[in-house]
Amino acid sequence: MKYRGENNKDGLSALGFGCMRFPKKGNGFDHDEIERELKFAVENGVNYFDTAFLYPGNEEILGKILEKTGLRDRINIASKMPHYYMKTVEDAEKHFNEQLSRLRTDHIDYYLMHMLPDVKTWRALCERGIDKWLAEKKSSKQIRRVGFSFHGSSDMFIRLLHDYDWEFAQIQYNYLDENTQAGVRGLKEAASMGIPVIIMEPLRGGRLVNALPKKALEIIKTSTPGWSAAEFGLRWLWNQPEVTTVLSGMNSMEMVRENIRIAADMEPGSLNADDMRTYEKVIAEIESKANIKCTGCGYCMPCPMGVDIPGCFRIFNSSHIDGYYNGMREYYMCTAMKNERAMASQCIKCGKCETKCPQGLEIRKELVRVKRRFENPVFKLMTFLTPGKLK
Repeated sequence: MKYRGENNKDGLSALGFGCMRFPKKGNGFDHDEIERELKFAVENGVNYFDTAFLYPGNEEILGKILEKTGLRDRINIASKMPHYYMKTVEDAEKHFNEQLSRLRTDHIDYYLMHMLPDVKTWRALCERGIDKWLAEKKSSKQIRRVGFSFHGSSDMFIRLLHDYDWEFAQIQYNYLDENTQAGVRGLKEAASMGIPVIIMEPLRGGRLVNALPKKALEIIKTSTPGWSAAEFGLRWLWNQPEVTTVLSGMNSMEMVRENIRIAADMEPGSLNADDMRTYEKVIAEIESKANIKCTGCGYCMPCPMGVDIPGCFRIFNSSHIDGYYNGMREYYMCTAMKNERAMASQCIKCGKCETKCPQGLEIRKELVRVKRRFENPVFKLMTFLTPGKLK
């Protein structure tokens, strides 16, 4: 395992474990599999584990496994304050104590303001006393490092960097987002300020693996020495010296092994000019097929009307790659043939989802596109003949 960068004073591993996508079994978490993957990751040098207050059951399962295995003191826990629920400092205290209880620990190593959107929001939080509260938590050693996660423009990201003495930042960054979101400008600015940068959505929620156009996959296959699509994406990130840690939402032992191998092998500046031309070709092919730029993070959920928003968007996009009829079949199975139907047409345009979308998507308009693509007369007839809430 590599521990990269002059800003990386705590020796964070190049690969971080994104806990949001822990493997499931039935209606819950697969405890045994998660424990197996976590132990293997730690034994092979992974020491940064990312979770959040908002991820259902996630902090609890991480805390239970760390307590059971005795691994707590060998890792850094990163978790996030849901500042959007905070009206007073007392709210922050309540949420934080709940997190400590869930995680079965007396401190959180890396604590983030979750999805901090802009300077105005941060200053409003400071007016309520969050900056003083954070200072007290650091003084008592209940929090070691303070940072924020961000989805937005590079200009706003840079403004936020300069508005507080942040100790790390987390951004969405990958070869499709080099010049969007915080982007390479934000990455380099943070690095120049001595701020470690943690990367989330390195494969855009798996889209850079599972939803690539066939031609893009062929380009990767014929132009690299046997790299998978995931390896192709991760190497682009670890090629950049400003990147401290790349989070991967690993949910299989195969994925854990592959990502550890790549992280151990990759040095900054390893990619050559031919490699970079391959990235340009793949990006051009993807952008020619891209439709709805959803990463599948799920922050928009739950929909009050039961719409599976990320699922609808994923199927919509994949149908432009895998073919319309394949998409139609999957849409029918995943929305109409569920115990609780989840079709795009169930949207009542309340807009709650859009207030929580990190990508700033116009979700209501995009759901209309999904409805128009799939919910034709044949689909409506099939749905009419399919009993709802199947047992």
